[in-house]
Amino acid sequence: MIKTVISLFKNKDIRNKILFTLAMLLVFRLGAAITLPGVNPDKLVSGLSGNSLVAMMNILGAGSWQTFSIFSMGVGPYITASIVIELLAMDVIPALSELAKDGQKGRQQMDKITRYLAVVLAFVQAYTLTLTFDKSYGILTNSSVTMYLYCATILTAGSFALVWIGDRIAAFGIGNGISMIIFAGIVANLPYQFYASFMTLVDLSAESSLVFQGIIKFLLLVIVYIAIIVLVIFTDTAQRKIPIQYSSSGNRGGRRDINVLPLKINSASVIPVIFASTIMVAPKTIMTLISNMKSYHATDFTNKLVEIFDFIADFTKPGGLIIYVILIYAFTFFYTNLQVDPEKISENLNKSGAYIPGIRPGAETKQYVSKVLNRITVLGALFLCFIAALPYLLSMFTDIPSTITIGGTSIIIVVGVALETVKDLEDQLTQKEYKGFMKR
Repeated sequence: MIKTVISLFKNKDIRNKILFTLAMLLVFRLGAAITLPGVNPDKLVSGLSGNSLVAMMNILGAGSWQTFSIFSMGVGPYITASIVIELLAMDVIPALSELAKDGQKGRQQMDKITRYLAVVLAFVQAYTLTLTFDKSYGILTNSSVTMYLYCATILTAGSFALVWIGDRIAAFGIGNGISMIIFAGIVANLPYQFYASFMTLVDLSAESSLVFQGIIKFLLLVIVYIAIIVLVIFTDTAQRKIPIQYSSSGNRGGRRDINVLPLKINSASVIPVIFASTIMVAPKTIMTLISNMKSYHATDFTNKLVEIFDFIADFTKPGGLIIYVILIYAFTFFYTNLQVDPEKISENLNKSGAYIPGIRPGAETKQYVSKVLNRITVLGALFLCFIAALPYLLSMFTDIPSTITIGGTSIIIVVGVALETVKDLEDQLTQKEYKGFMKR
């Protein structure tokens, strides 16, 4: 590992890419510390503490809603728009489906449509949240439509500044730019998470025996955290390899080339967790924010709705946690079958003259791939359910609140981006060494 790092920095091109990526991430972190003019972040922090939806928005968008910075929106609107366009392109809107099949030119056109949609989503989300937060917590020094439009414009511009930074990283740096920004946002908050966990478990003003017990609990938490990282790495790299044979009549003696079709255990990544969290928490958050507005007059019906949403969205209670896990499990199968289309795999194999040994091409191949995919997705879904529920399970059996528990969705994102980036660096290093060998 150390030898690989030394080799990376010895290579001038790779070293420049690494430094460029770090410089872009530094710009992101500096912007995340700049609060919008006319905003009192202290009122926002006290109002949003423990809000699960805002926590999920921060993870997905790499934003900083607690400080209402110029990068608070993060890249969330762009990711949301990408998911929407991707879903619509799956035979929902024929025009988008045709673009998806049109190669590089079609993908460029879809990316342009995605960005236009992301601008609209970003502005609407920024304006709505600014208005709602101000009405609920009084975060603005000047509450007017002009101020709301001003804040929404800055937040939208900040979001697309991050998308631009992500594009620059993808073009001149290392790894996927958008993923690197999300990665940096999560990693930047890890020190606080460890500190908050330590201060919760260890009461430094107590007796020495109690302090020692607290330190032991914290060390056990760190060990569990490391074990989860190992589990995530194992699951992220786990694959079910289906043997594939390519018939080649031009080979001597009718020899057949054998390859494999890899299917990941968790093809859906963290998207099911995001879907489930949003569906469960969004109604409660909206109703709570509306009920906090000064001009709002509650009724028995709306109060009952708030109680129902409170029960559903309370992941620290068994009822809410069970609903959360069920939704994640269901969405994992739904999104996996959208990402990995057995029918398209069967068509591509048939077009390339390939087949699965013992399985007939066509409908039988589609059924076989679908059956294998559903079987391995059971493991992936159970893994996602465990990782997502872990912070709340720990809060039930330990003294750590679920809002500061280390773990959950962020680990999957961090580990996934880290593995992808390391692989990209190793591929670039191998390519450079190969070119250097050819020049000799």
